[in-house]
Amino acid sequence: MKIPSLAVAVLAHVVSTCDGFAFVPSSFRNNQKQMTVAPPMIGNSMLEPVSMKHNKNLHRASTVLHMANADDDDEDDDDDDDDSETPKKNPYADPNYPDLEFIDYSDPDYKVDMGMGDEFYDASDTTTEEQVEAMREERRQKNDEFQFETYFAEVCKNGDEYKGEWTVYKSSTFLPTPDKYDDNGLPRLIKAKKVLKTISRGYKIQLEENSDANREDGGVVKRLDGQRIVHEEVAVTEDESNPYQDWQNDLDIDSGFGRSKQDTDLEDEDANRPEEELRQISAEALKIQNEILGNTYWPKELSPYDFRGKQGNMVVGDAYTICTGIQLNNKNGEEDPHEGPFQELRCEVGIHSKQLRFRIKLDYSVLTPELSKELSPELSSDEFPPLFLKSMTVCRETREVWPRRDGAAKMRSVADRSISDALFGGAGADGGLYDPPPVGCDEQAKRYMLLDLEGTATVLFPHMMDQDPASFDGNGWVTTLDWAHGSMRYQVDRKVGGGKNIMGLRTLELSEVQRMDADTYRPSDGGQDMRQ
Repeated sequence: MKIPSLAVAVLAHVVSTCDGFAFVPSSFRNNQKQMTVAPPMIGNSMLEPVSMKHNKNLHRASTVLHMANADDDDEDDDDDDDDSETPKKNPYADPNYPDLEFIDYSDPDYKVDMGMGDEFYDASDTTTEEQVEAMREERRQKNDEFQFETYFAEVCKNGDEYKGEWTVYKSSTFLPTPDKYDDNGLPRLIKAKKVLKTISRGYKIQLEENSDANREDGGVVKRLDGQRIVHEEVAVTEDESNPYQDWQNDLDIDSGFGRSKQDTDLEDEDANRPEEELRQISAEALKIQNEILGNTYWPKELSPYDFRGKQGNMVVGDAYTICTGIQLNNKNGEEDPHEGPFQELRCEVGIHSKQLRFRIKLDYSVLTPELSKELSPELSSDEFPPLFLKSMTVCRETREVWPRRDGAAKMRSVADRSISDALFGGAGADGGLYDPPPVGCDEQAKRYMLLDLEGTATVLFPHMMDQDPASFDGNGWVTTLDWAHGSMRYQVDRKVGGGKNIMGLRTLELSEVQRMDADTYRPSDGGQDMRQ
């Protein structure tokens, strides 16, 4: 029980007016109770002991204290709760907000939010963790819904058809050619003699059994339960596409840096070729067509759950990417189908703008045992074989009408001219890639190729990807497409992990800039990842 304020005040007065040296008693007994007297305070300072000539003044102070305590004895006997401390007054109190709570953190009995009570999370309580995970899963499902619906609405245009002209490049790595690599150690890309005329679309289906809600790897929102997106790509003949379109008769061999070897004399070469040779060329074109259209670059039935990142599918702004693969050693289906190593890996990166779409298809495969011994015996590995580029397909597409190449026929409108310039204009992006991405160390950078394409586009991609987790300290890989249409310029970067995570996306980054301002705002950081 503390000394009443009156007693303390009297004590302070007595001690401060004494002449001599005095010791204020720290405790004394009265009515069988122990009382503690705190050192008196004046302002913020404790009273210093003062000298005293007569000890009788000490007894006088004690008497005053005793008498003051005696006056309060009756109240103490009637109130058993008088030992509780009086709450401190809030020195920061605002009269306009009298109900605000004042918390005295110096109070030794205060335990709330101090880490000493039971109100905090208990690691042994699994219920809380389950609730947190349930909230995370709910957010994932909402993102799945957004990605799924955005892909169908923006990329597939709600099931509309895209009519396109595809140019196929075959890697010399898998072709029976004597010179598979150029002086820089890069494979040669051999352009197919004839382009493919295709019609592409993506449409929705509804599964008869809606089982997504109970799947082990994560459910979907109820509204999308059982919904899938199915892709369809078919080739058409020249007559079916457009009679004014002429098939290309040139064979381009690109070194990987936009340099082409074109022979203008090839223009009339078919007229002088024997019939048997022409049949062989047609057969080769049909083989390429069946191979490109026979391979899928997406899951057979694309579900909302396939947009979680590790499957390699994502949409951002006007750009997107999709991916699929065949595992090397998962015959029993026990392992995660989205983890490597892979025997085949195919991905697609694209940009859409208004009624146009410009996309790149990349097909990777491990080498056969014979090719592996011939080309890279030092890289051969039964456990983690590297993936080599097999083919690259450039898809130039429009909605409702067929894309028109300049010179093939008379342009019917300004819109036709705009489409022709966007898809078949000058080769290469202005000034190269707008924002070159990081490609790792010098040794890893040698695994990349840079190719300039018609339509003011440039693409950067790896021609060989290591699947060994120890390669390049686990650094991942990037595929970049830079394309301009109208007044806008776009660059999309598909960045994936390394080793077993070579399918899973780290990020899908899109840069958009006004075409006329591209040089002014071109990044100068030397190639860095975007901030997350």
